[in-house]
Amino acid sequence: MTAAPLVPRSAAEQAKLESALVEMFEQRIVFNQVLGLKVDSVQPGDVRAHFAMRPELVGHFTYGRLHGGVISSVLDVMGGLVLMVGIAARHPHDSAAQVLQRFSKMSTIDLRVDFLRPGLGSHFLASADITRLGGRVASTQMRLTNPEGTLIATGAAAFVVA
Repeated sequence: MTAAPLVPRSAAEQAKLESALVEMFEQRIVFNQVLGLKVDSVQPGDVRAHFAMRPELVGHFTYGRLHGGVISSVLDVMGGLVLMVGIAARHPHDSAAQVLQRFSKMSTIDLRVDFLRPGLGSHFLASADITRLGGRVASTQMRLTNPEGTLIATGAAAFVVA
């Protein structure tokens, strides 16, 4: 008996997946709301988000610098988001629900942050790329910039993905 051929996600199902990813990262992960994170793109090769500077995010009250924990958290979130996009691209036959189910198995196992400059700006832009997407472990690289494009911090992370 021959298995039925796999059918790739339709454009409508892909749009549903992208919308669900944005909703999950902006609304369902409540800590991301605390950060004020807004997703700009969930396209393979172009995963970006931004957040506004607010008094609640200040770490150095004298200078109004972004807290290092906020920087680390945003980079960690971006690593997870880029992996969800990468996993979806790796499994083009999975429905949006099947891809989202894979999120339940993901977990950060290592995170390195390099703080390069003070976190100064009215808002910040974050982006991420996958460096390796294995069957069990994946690696990412993330960046945080200010509105002028100045690199504030970089991150590298490893995640369990299965």
